Amino acid sequence: MTDDHSSIDPGPKSWIDKIAQVFSDEPTDTKSLLELLRNAEQDQLLDADALSIIEGALQVSSMQVRDIMIPRSQVVTVPSDLPPRDIIELVTKASHSRFPVVGENVDNVIGILLAKDLLPLILNGNTEKFNIKDIVRLATFVPESKRLNVLLKEFKETRQHMAIVIDEYGSVCGVVTIEDVLEQIVGEIEDEYDVDDDSYIKKFDEENHIVKALTPLDEFNEYFKTDFSDQEFTTIGGLVLQQFGHIPERSETVSLGPFLVTILNADSRQIKLIKVTSAPINIPKK
Repeated sequence: MTDDHSSIDPGPKSWIDKIAQVFSDEPTDTKSLLELLRNAEQDQLLDADALSIIEGALQVSSMQVRDIMIPRSQVVTVPSDLPPRDIIELVTKASHSRFPVVGENVDNVIGILLAKDLLPLILNGNTEKFNIKDIVRLATFVPESKRLNVLLKEFKETRQHMAIVIDEYGSVCGVVTIEDVLEQIVGEIEDEYDVDDDSYIKKFDEENHIVKALTPLDEFNEYFKTDFSDQEFTTIGGLVLQQFGHIPERSETVSLGPFLVTILNADSRQIKLIKVTSAPINIPKK
């Protein structure tokens, strides 16, 4: 008899060995980390919803305010010289909770008006005497290049829910809300600035549109005057996915007819949000 046990079959690995093996393959970047997490989800070690939230949180750290902001053309502002009764009518009609208050032009933001701050004035019948400058809150200004994870931390620390977005020249180019940032992590949240359920396309500027991947192809065709076939796919997301040939990550681009499509939000299963840019016409040199 010998003390050499090297020839004895150790049998199946213990759960401790399995855990050690998982952590021995340390991810070296975000992509390898996501791959590890997706493998864990496939092995049912991680819930699908939890994986989606983790993916969203990782995406936020690489996204900028310009990727999700509400463009200037869609922001409802309140002129500071507007009569009190007209302010109440504007706020009631827009049904938003926060409004930038502006001076002589949109670039002169005085502060943020919270709709709830008008309630005491209405209840007290003081709608003709108040000065809007007395009730506006301080406005927070952020550059369009600010990272979303940094902005979310600032929102939390300052308890602000909206920030005015400015470009490199100091001009207002839009607004961003805390809901816009959280949507990148947990998915759609009903927000007063969101497009209606039956309207999936939001114009950013003359050349760019923000489009939900679930936009029906017939609606996309009608809006952009295109004729993409809906026999194989019913949504623009399905058509874009076919163009890529794989599930793309944020910032990946692909040509689609006369457009350049940029992925704004996607997880391991589907594309969620895209930017559609009118591709420039290349005139051949003579």
